[in-house]
Amino acid sequence: MGEDERLEKPNEKDLDEETLFVVSQTFKALSDPTRIRILNLLFKKEYAVNEIAKILGLRQSTVSHQLRFLKNLRLVKYRREKTTLYYSYDDNHVMDLLKQAIEHARHE
Repeated sequence: MGEDERLEKPNEKDLDEETLFVVSQTFKALSDPTRIRILNLLFKKEYAVNEIAKILGLRQSTVSHQLRFLKNLRLVKYRREKTTLYYSYDDNHVMDLLKQAIEHARHE
């Protein structure tokens, strides 16, 4: 099979529209410095919104907004304890990507 034939024939390894969308949204999530900081923090342990805000020096509304974005992409999850929501990361694959990107950035 020549190169031209491989380029023309779709196969099971081609990316469908939904996969392309999810991948692009994941990279969009990882392209924001605030979301990276939040995910990096959640890599260590779970935190409540007010704890994240205090540790990162952000407004609580900013943290809530970013967590909602990350939750919609299923990158974070939460559990409720009385009236407090505790957030943690929800996807090992994405956290591995983030960890590798951080290691790459720190590599000399």
